[in-house]
Amino acid sequence: MMEILIVEDEPLAVQKLIKLLKQIDQTTTIAGVTDGIESTVEWLHAHPTPDLILMDIELSDGQSFEIFKLAPIECPVIFTTSYDEHAIESFRINSLDYLLKPIKKDELEGALNKFRHFTARQITPLDIGYLVDDLRKKTQQPEFRSQILVKADHRLVTVDAWDIAYFCTKDGVTHLHARDQTTYAVDYTLEALEDLLEPEQFFRANSHFIVAAKAVSQIHPYLNGTLKIDLKPDAEQEVLISRDRIKRFRQWLGR
Repeated sequence: MMEILIVEDEPLAVQKLIKLLKQIDQTTTIAGVTDGIESTVEWLHAHPTPDLILMDIELSDGQSFEIFKLAPIECPVIFTTSYDEHAIESFRINSLDYLLKPIKKDELEGALNKFRHFTARQITPLDIGYLVDDLRKKTQQPEFRSQILVKADHRLVTVDAWDIAYFCTKDGVTHLHARDQTTYAVDYTLEALEDLLEPEQFFRANSHFIVAAKAVSQIHPYLNGTLKIDLKPDAEQEVLISRDRIKRFRQWLGR
């Protein structure tokens, strides 16, 4: 039997959690339900420590992380929330797992199994460093560059991503072509730039070009089922989209 405290300010979410918990294990006991920081702190001071806490991060009176500053919590916590930016922070304090809403039965069951695993092996919830790596892979969003460092007259300057028309390689050097028709040399390969640029804005057209959506002015059918695109400003060489990239290219442009 497991005693669980639910910290959640949405009544429907509470009902769903209780229903899922009972479906997973009918012996589960709901030790209590609180809906904010103040009520949770009061409950923790007035009741024995539960086996586990299911805790929403965004509560009506603030973030639940504040609870840990006001009351001792000596049991593991499974955080629930609609926002994944708090994931790593949640693992710094007693967190056994992290579930994104809407909560699914199999994910909740998996989190409860982790709890049983830790309890059976007598491992403290704080001894979960390896789970951070798994969580990071699920929740951490890539950080794309809003600016690119370029060479200009023996100095380094930055160009805003919004002002970039396309990148191309020539004689082994990568060049940035700006919308104002200025050209700069950059120290990045196109492969490296693919990881740095927002994929909704930039597309790897071929082995020599990465183009911005706003720089594509015309699209023409070309030889052997390829596409030819015109850019603004004009490119010195033809920019072709190979047949194996055409579907992704059209999806990218929304055409």
